[in-house]
Amino acid sequence: MKLLSTVLILIIVALIYKSYFLSFRAQSPIDYADTGPKISLKEHLSGTILSEGLIYGPNGRVTNSFVARMEGQWTGDTGTLSEEFTYSNGRQQSRKWFLTQTSDTTFIATADDIVGQATGTVSGSTIQMHYRIVLPDEAGGHQLDVTDWLYLTESGVILNRSELRKFGLKAAELVATMRPQEVN
Repeated sequence: MKLLSTVLILIIVALIYKSYFLSFRAQSPIDYADTGPKISLKEHLSGTILSEGLIYGPNGRVTNSFVARMEGQWTGDTGTLSEEFTYSNGRQQSRKWFLTQTSDTTFIATADDIVGQATGTVSGSTIQMHYRIVLPDEAGGHQLDVTDWLYLTESGVILNRSELRKFGLKAAELVATMRPQEVN
């Protein structure tokens, strides 16, 4: 019995270690400080942005996909990012982020479905953001802890990867592209 409990403790410790040091959550903005091209909130989250993405459930299977049109506007260190989503299940959603750049590398953001404030860090070619989101009632109304990472590519496309967790366990993952709308 003592051997079984020791093995269980070692497995739990290994899983916690993996979760915090060898996974998506183990990334830190400092890891990307010297990467390029350099991302800028005011430059790369301005104008019309088109997005397409997939949402994965806890079992790793796609549960929904979406297309979105975003519109970013900035005045000084404050900006808005309006998002209009259309999901593959026919649901539509609007969100408006209110962003405030608090330094060259940090910002805060709010939106109607966010509890309190999101906090963000800009580092090299990345943006990291942490916040708690309240899902719509039709999606259960749950509050989930979100870690967003935006990665700017050489072509100007932003790749977005997000993990959504409840009680520390991954409940969903989002992967999306964000690209400036071409002006004709």
